[in-house]
Amino acid sequence: MRSTGDGLATGGPYPPRGTLARATSEAGGGPAQEPPAETIGYRGPTACAATGITYRQLDYWARTGLVEPSVRPAYGSGTQRLYSFRDVVVLKIVKRLLDTGVSLQNIRTAVQHLRSVGPAELARMTLMSDGATVYECTSPDEVVDLLQGGQGVFGIAVGVVWRDVENSLSQMHGERVDTGETLVGHNPADELARRRNRAV
Repeated sequence: MRSTGDGLATGGPYPPRGTLARATSEAGGGPAQEPPAETIGYRGPTACAATGITYRQLDYWARTGLVEPSVRPAYGSGTQRLYSFRDVVVLKIVKRLLDTGVSLQNIRTAVQHLRSVGPAELARMTLMSDGATVYECTSPDEVVDLLQGGQGVFGIAVGVVWRDVENSLSQMHGERVDTGETLVGHNPADELARRRNRAV
């Protein structure tokens, strides 16, 4: 899929989907399955810590509809937004696109597209950009075509972002949507401190 300059649009012909997924698996395993969005949510500060964005950015993106929390939006004062795992992945991708100078209009179009595809398709997608236009590549051949054409300057392998977010969130607190129970992440530093305390 290629962008026309004002958003993502179809292009081709390209090799069948799944080639990049197989290459990723052979190189060290694909991303794990997405936690069910309806059972686990992450509060704003956790989403910020996992993606490297500021709370001001997170709040602005939610209020302008760029990336809204899909688990629970904020209903007035006192309520906490809850972001799904997939939301956090999209937040990290948006930050990377902004850091490379992609326009907000093209990022909005890319976000809409990212939200429209299933988790398996999302995980094997590569986004390429020349700093202005965003292209979707679903096979290594498409990436090579863009690079040979001089269009692609940088790429974002969504599967790699997925695993980065997964690793970050595993060390942070989540929240069960149905009960509000806090799910404590596994932080190796905390475990080391507990062992030291037991040894004293």
